[in-house]
Amino acid sequence: MTAIISAAQLASESAGPRPPVLLDVRWSLGGPPGRPAYDAGHLPGAVYVDLDTELAGPAGAGGRHPLPGVAAFGAAMRRAGVSAGTPVVVYDGGQGWAAARAWWLLRWAGHPDVRVLDGGLTAWTGPLSTDTPSPAEGDFAPVPGGMPLLDADGAAALADEGLLLDARAGERYRGDVEPIDRIGGHIPGAVSAPTTENVAEDGRFLPAEHLTARFGALGATEETKNVGVYCGSGVSGAHEVLALEIAGHRAALYAGSWSEWSSDESRPVATGPDPR
Repeated sequence: MTAIISAAQLASESAGPRPPVLLDVRWSLGGPPGRPAYDAGHLPGAVYVDLDTELAGPAGAGGRHPLPGVAAFGAAMRRAGVSAGTPVVVYDGGQGWAAARAWWLLRWAGHPDVRVLDGGLTAWTGPLSTDTPSPAEGDFAPVPGGMPLLDADGAAALADEGLLLDARAGERYRGDVEPIDRIGGHIPGAVSAPTTENVAEDGRFLPAEHLTARFGALGATEETKNVGVYCGSGVSGAHEVLALEIAGHRAALYAGSWSEWSSDESRPVATGPDPR
């Protein structure tokens, strides 16, 4: 099963005998909220899912966007009409970060058939709707463990013994600026791999062979057994995990990411350019 779907393929499947459940997860770091944009127009039948309240738990020691409670996440997905035997397609405004977070959570929670609309809503050329659907309750029951997950200690070990990719912008990795968290820099041993380099100018993912070459140059080859990713708070990092999936690598996500790591003053911090 592929991890992404084109707008043309989605239009075809939505008109077919087994249409996917559509989840609109529009969100951007620092706002504006996604709900008004959803109300103004969304894919017909799509249900709005809020990243901050349904795809994350309360901010705190575990970071800005810790994983939601399993029971709460399952309830949110069932309200949105998600069932174990029905395909799901998630989309956002085009950046892909929020959609990837929803994709990762559903896959981690055991859903077998989840894809991201490549290019998001901006790639869609069909009609939009302002109707708010009321889907029948789904039956999805989360069973965590479908995708590898790292905690802080696991991320530190992977940076030492495997390959840990930092999906944030290069200036945040280096510690030149830090607009959000307590301190700038990166986990010692992590490799800089900005998420923005996974996509073309239109927001669509680069072809699989290009992503394979990109990650190969960063150290993720056929021989690399353990690859992990972190970002600021586990959102753009999910996008990098998705890009790695397209490239043929099953990568672990450090969900707490830099927002958790940097809040603990006992954790070491490295600054400066990637030493490779």
